[in-house]
Amino acid sequence: MVEAVVFDLDETLAVPDRDRETILEDVTAATGIPSISRESYLDAHRQNLTQTTRKPIFAELLADRETDADAEELAVAYRQTIADSLSPVAGVESLLADLRDRYSVGLLTNGPVRAQRDKLETLGWERAFDAALVTGELEAGKPDPRAFDAILSELAVDAENAVYVGDDVEADIAGATNAGMDAIQVLKPDGPAPDDRAAGHLAQDSIATELPDVLATLE
Repeated sequence: MVEAVVFDLDETLAVPDRDRETILEDVTAATGIPSISRESYLDAHRQNLTQTTRKPIFAELLADRETDADAEELAVAYRQTIADSLSPVAGVESLLADLRDRYSVGLLTNGPVRAQRDKLETLGWERAFDAALVTGELEAGKPDPRAFDAILSELAVDAENAVYVGDDVEADIAGATNAGMDAIQVLKPDGPAPDDRAAGHLAQDSIATELPDVLATLE
């Protein structure tokens, strides 16, 4: 029996107005910092899932560069640019409200506290969930089972009665299923392909219309 639905945030419920590689290039150019590849940023991000801000991420990325750039300044600029670029996926605000009539609804998102909380504030979603956790506040990030255990505890629900909805194959689908939850994979136009571990799949742009029916199949 499904009692709770937990969501990822980025690329699941909210999407930027341009790809993140372009956003990173725009921010580094605006602050006069040598270009940072998206791959390098993601590697550093994965190593800093329990931080308060992105400063440690950018400090690591700037460590071997010939620059006087300030990691804190870059973190602030990137945080503000990302938050301002986000928009809800069509229909998800109504979806969240409707789901709360039937289920407990949670959010578990990877990233530094300040960055992810700013996104929720910018989107006006501070009260859109029964519980919302950022891994920067926790002892571990996704896919570590401790992150999923934390949101399950907040919602007071057992793993077998909860469904996780996200786009990332390892952080979301593998992480949730390893924690004992069913997972629903959100499919983006540029991949990745459907993962067999997911109990259901739906297109990113139709999550609001398709998710209730997919959840019904898991009841």
